[in-house]
Amino acid sequence: MNRQITLASRPAGYPKESDFNLVEAPIPKPEDGQVLVKTIYLSVDPYMRGRINASKSYAANVEIDEVMVGSVIAQVIESKHPNFEVGDIVNANIGWQEYGVTAGDGLRTIDPTIAPISTGAGILGMPGLTAYFGLLKIGQLQTRETVFVSGAAGAVGSVVGQIAKIKGCRVVGSAGTDEKVDYIVNELGFDAAFNYKEISDYHTELQTLLPDGIDVYFDNVGGEITDAVFPNLRIKGRVVICGQISQYNLEKPESGPRFLWHMITKRARIEGFLVSEYADQHAEALVEMSEWLRQGKLKYRETIEEGGIENAPAAFISMLKGGNIGKQLVKIAELD
Repeated sequence: MNRQITLASRPAGYPKESDFNLVEAPIPKPEDGQVLVKTIYLSVDPYMRGRINASKSYAANVEIDEVMVGSVIAQVIESKHPNFEVGDIVNANIGWQEYGVTAGDGLRTIDPTIAPISTGAGILGMPGLTAYFGLLKIGQLQTRETVFVSGAAGAVGSVVGQIAKIKGCRVVGSAGTDEKVDYIVNELGFDAAFNYKEISDYHTELQTLLPDGIDVYFDNVGGEITDAVFPNLRIKGRVVICGQISQYNLEKPESGPRFLWHMITKRARIEGFLVSEYADQHAEALVEMSEWLRQGKLKYRETIEEGGIENAPAAFISMLKGGNIGKQLVKIAELD
């Protein structure tokens, strides 16, 4: 049987484990052009919160009793596609389940000789690619600029800061614990960081750590930290809107200061993006990022929840509350 996590109810505020159900269904059979895969690692990510809201997201919402959306690192166990063999490791979008059938065209092969296969859902997967394209394409980063990253210890933010350092920039981050601040400064090489839960005046803190202003702000968080960035932007600064995790679980929207007049005086630009817009360039970017990883210029950490598919809701909720450092994964099975 195939164990799956389905959506039981739409959350109000932070999701609860009772908002999900563990169900069983027969293991599906692949048809021509398809493969059957077994999940090894399940990815849980902030964007999933928007996909279970009552209001429409940027993509189709998960319906009640549907399998939760998400990508996995999986092993091919039956193939009816000429490009995939039994035993291949792939990245697949089959959602929160132990087995899934998918068209071969929707798979990305993972090379286990480059790095542990789990990285295919993290630094060498969607989060790493999000950091790469968000910073370099949307942020248009230039050498010797100043960069501020919110959510800097997460799967995306931690990579953003490292790429900015590779490009010769000064990088400051914010994170939610002293352990995370220590990690991004002393392990990842950020120039400075602060624990946003211990700071009451973000505007002054940013002025202190980035006295010359901010060229690129990579926003994973939103809220009060983002409000404080706008007066601290440099002329022609760029704000990259990647995520708004501080807002995802609010039952009522926050009211905030009116900041857009700063965009006039700073002649700055705000732009959001989806990493899927750059799908035709993913392979090229992964070649460069794999080389940086091999050279030791990129480092990563993974928070892995053991114990199988039944622990996916708890891992998801923990991630939304900041319980992870780096990429949050759930270990589902061992490789054959």
